[in-house]
Amino acid sequence: MIKFEAGKYDVVVVGAGHAGCEAALATARMGHKTLIITMSLDSIALMPCNPSIGGTGKGQLVKEIDALGGQMGINIDKTYIQSRMLNTAKGPAVHSLRTQADKFKYHQEMKKTLENEPNLDIVMDEVVELTHEGNVVTGVITKLGCQYNSKAVILATGVYLNSKIYMGEVSFYEGPNALGYSKYLTDNLVELGLRMRRFKTGTPARVHKDSIDFSVMDIQEGDKKVTPFSFMNENIEKNQEPCYLTRTTEETHKVILDNINRSAMYSGKIDSTGPRYCPSIEDKIVRFNDKPSHQIFIEPEGLNTKEMYIQGISTSLPYEIQQQMYKTVKGLENCKIMRPAYAIEYDCVDPTQLKISLEIKGVENLFSAGQFNGTSGYEEAAAQGLIAGINAALKIQGKDPFILDRSEAYIGVLLDDLVTKGTNEPYRMLTSRAEYRLYLRQDNADMRLTQKGYDIGLVKEDRYSRFLNKKSDVEKEFERLKTERVTPKEVNHLLEELNASPIKVGLSLYEFLKRPEVTYDLIEAIGKGSKEEISDEVKEQCVVITKYEGYIEKQLKQIDQFKKLENKKLDEKLDYSSIDGLRLEARQKLDEIKPISIGQASRISGVSPADISVLLIYLEQMRRTRGGNNGK
Repeated sequence: MIKFEAGKYDVVVVGAGHAGCEAALATARMGHKTLIITMSLDSIALMPCNPSIGGTGKGQLVKEIDALGGQMGINIDKTYIQSRMLNTAKGPAVHSLRTQADKFKYHQEMKKTLENEPNLDIVMDEVVELTHEGNVVTGVITKLGCQYNSKAVILATGVYLNSKIYMGEVSFYEGPNALGYSKYLTDNLVELGLRMRRFKTGTPARVHKDSIDFSVMDIQEGDKKVTPFSFMNENIEKNQEPCYLTRTTEETHKVILDNINRSAMYSGKIDSTGPRYCPSIEDKIVRFNDKPSHQIFIEPEGLNTKEMYIQGISTSLPYEIQQQMYKTVKGLENCKIMRPAYAIEYDCVDPTQLKISLEIKGVENLFSAGQFNGTSGYEEAAAQGLIAGINAALKIQGKDPFILDRSEAYIGVLLDDLVTKGTNEPYRMLTSRAEYRLYLRQDNADMRLTQKGYDIGLVKEDRYSRFLNKKSDVEKEFERLKTERVTPKEVNHLLEELNASPIKVGLSLYEFLKRPEVTYDLIEAIGKGSKEEISDEVKEQCVVITKYEGYIEKQLKQIDQFKKLENKKLDEKLDYSSIDGLRLEARQKLDEIKPISIGQASRISGVSPADISVLLIYLEQMRRTRGGNNGK
């Protein structure tokens, strides 16, 4: 191949999906000249599967991305067409925001954001090779013969590496939505020493809106009061599009089972691993054969299209069987498929080869993010892209990496799970994965993370000023709630209407608000609201912290215990074979993962509590030896 010097950059980002966009914006906004290379400008921030952002566990990630200065929350607030807060019948630890997106406007808005970023260039090309000197990456070479030199490279290739589409007996190499695929880069990565694996995912059909009978389906409206994803926004109300709920039928299941041997998954054509929490309809029917039907949600893909996304019925069955199957669903009897369902198989990396900073171990200046790291989902990808971008920028600046641990953010849980435990299937964030989820709520993501984003230079002054004002307002309102009081005469008639027990003595508003039946609206109804105008966000913080104070304090004590082990640092160059007392399996796993702390070491599969005790004794011996050498 004839190559020519096409330019020098601080950072080159390979891929412009949700991970690549956040990574490129982060490095550019932190002052570094950045190039993002995508195989198609039409695939920037593409939503090839579900046209939505957020959901259980995922909404928390988007809120954290926003609090740190990322783009996803701002973008979806501009382009949503329906918004719903999930799990509102449960406690605030699992409240999760989910929005339907106009996927075409989302793409256009993110493309415009990239184009308007001063430090960022966009090129349509395909990266086929990484250049390097020894184990230090120095840039990339593209299919068009361009050689771009850089100080760091971020891989955010999504599902495009050797991607292969499956529909029954039909299969062909292609990316999502008939886009191209990356044919050569995997071989180059293997030459660099990366251990690659093969994962799969899938997507359901899109059908024409006019061919659906919505009258026999249950309508799913959005929330009357919309909660923004971005902490920079307050009122983003707009007319919302409805979604619809229907179900599979016995006939649906019969069509699937009669043709199960023609499914690419069940015929043996695909042997890679798919996402456990987003199974195909074939998997649902086989694994849950006692269920007479399964839910299906009909969701619009945008305002200016009649394509409707049929959530809950992804498949790798042949096209002609799909046509039969979809028509057995109530309301879809006359549906016209515009885009068929398919499964897609792709190359990704074993994430245990990553440092917690998302730099590849043993390959200097090479970072990676998104589905390339073995995750599923737009939100998980964006979160990794943001962290990879931040850490690539910090590495260029000669600074320590930015690390969020499991007690600080869902992002910390995501990264720790990936690099410490690895994954044998596409990883999805769930609230159940976060052991400190009552503290890691979506409503306080800015309180937890905006200061950190400001300190590393990603959060700008307007966001930081807004954060400081909110923090001050919360503190003032707490002080007022603890100072002002209510009397039985003022509130007992209202409590009686609520069938709640009366109060016998005066209480501070803070003590009164702790009662389960008392809301901030009730406090305002008795004339005890703040005389100063405060936002709904401030009220929410006061209510949640007040009502869950005891539980939160208990969780903070657990976090303190967690931090003690996290703060016992381990040298990444430590030779575990030289430490007497460690079992052979523990030595092998510790040498492979290279944990940065005792805490991380304790979460590695194959490392026992006895091995952790050995490491603690070793660290104490090293501390005393150093102390002795220093004359202490």
